Amino acid sequence: MSARSFPDDLVRTQHAWNSTYQALDACRPADNTRLRRRLLRLSVYLYWHPYLVSRPAARPALRAAAGMSAADRHAG
Repeated sequence: MSARSFPDDLVRTQHAWNSTYQALDACRPADNTRLRRRLLRLSVYLYWHPYLVSRPAARPALRAAAGMSAADRHAG
C-alpha cells in the first residue's frame, strides 16, 4: 500500500506520531510530559480512526507509508 491509498489525515497523524516518538526518544527532553501527552493523543486517534478500525491489518503498511513519505519530503 502506498501513502496515497490512506486518507491524508491518517498519514499526517502517523507522521506526527513518528516525529513525536523520535523527540521523546531524545536524551532527557525538556518537554517530556508534553511529548508523552501528545503521543498518547495521537495513539488514540490512530487506534480509533474509522479507516483502521475496519482494516486493522493495514497498520504496518501505514507506518511504512508515513515513513516513506517523510523520507521523500527530505529528499526533495
